[in-house]
Amino acid sequence: MKTFKLVIAGGGSTYTPGIVKSLLVQKDRLKLNELVLYDNNAERQEAVGVIVRHVVEMFDPELKLTLTTDPEVAMTDADFIFAQMRVGLYAMREQDEKIPLKYGVVGQETCGPGGLAYGLRTIYPMVELIDYCEKYAKPTYWIVNYSNPAAIVAKATFRLRPKARILNICDMPVAIMLSFAKMLGLEKYNDVDPVYFGLNHFGWWTHLYDKSGVDRMPELKEKIMKFGLAASHDKHHSDPSWRHTWENFKEILTDFPEYLPNTYLQYYLYAKESAEDMDPNYTRANMVMDGREKDMIEQAKLIRESGGKKEANLNLFNAFGDFIVDVACSIAYNNADRYLVIVENKGCIPQMPYLPDCL
Repeated sequence: MKTFKLVIAGGGSTYTPGIVKSLLVQKDRLKLNELVLYDNNAERQEAVGVIVRHVVEMFDPELKLTLTTDPEVAMTDADFIFAQMRVGLYAMREQDEKIPLKYGVVGQETCGPGGLAYGLRTIYPMVELIDYCEKYAKPTYWIVNYSNPAAIVAKATFRLRPKARILNICDMPVAIMLSFAKMLGLEKYNDVDPVYFGLNHFGWWTHLYDKSGVDRMPELKEKIMKFGLAASHDKHHSDPSWRHTWENFKEILTDFPEYLPNTYLQYYLYAKESAEDMDPNYTRANMVMDGREKDMIEQAKLIRESGGKKEANLNLFNAFGDFIVDVACSIAYNNADRYLVIVENKGCIPQMPYLPDCL
């Protein structure tokens, strides 16, 4: 079986243990000969590395694991690069969220003024990563990018490095599809085959086909209008800070009943109300720092102090790692599976003209 060298760029992310777990639990689907954590923050990466080493010992102890801040070491002969940068860390995310709220504007990391600021910080580090891959990685490399704000990063990389082998994805539509599937009595997000258009977060589902080819969207609409949208079944999108977002889904569908909306449309369609609902002194960034960040520190400490004898609670880091692994498997083995990814329109939506020279 062919094996691959896989790099996680942004190895110090709190999402890394969850992605590594997804990779190694499914190691027979995407067999790795080396896993590399690459970050420009050695101290943070080492803290996450304590947990990742623990995960490797649990699921694939023979796997070569490398932690590095050197791009040449990381990217040389790499097959896949999973990118999950957070330029400026949570300190800057906090500013992205709180500064707009001072002026009554939505404070959010992927849209509005905060999203634009975050995007401008992220574009050139992402371009730098592409250049490292072009220089050191295998000619057949693929970057699968999770870095936010995904739509801005996607457009910038298409413009600045049009020949780069990069696929931009996002887990939010997938988290919503998991809730759709559960409401329809299905198990997995990919038990429904979607037809979707829009700008990543700001999009709409027009059809949802099950494995038998039946469009389940009419049935799902009726259930949502009767019961509301069930909260996402993955931990990342089901904590209390997301509850209001899921509750707003029925309101959007009521006002715009033709298609099923992405939850992020609330920030565009109800911008004033969304801003008023946010606490300018305690935003999502603070919730993450008081939640997932502290969980990471505590779990790393638990592993260190027990000499690795106590198992970490990996459910705390259960980012939507299965999705990025599924996408990589499809690329690696040319499976021709269908996923929601960010690509240019190029005329496939007749009502939206293809304007290649416009940002």
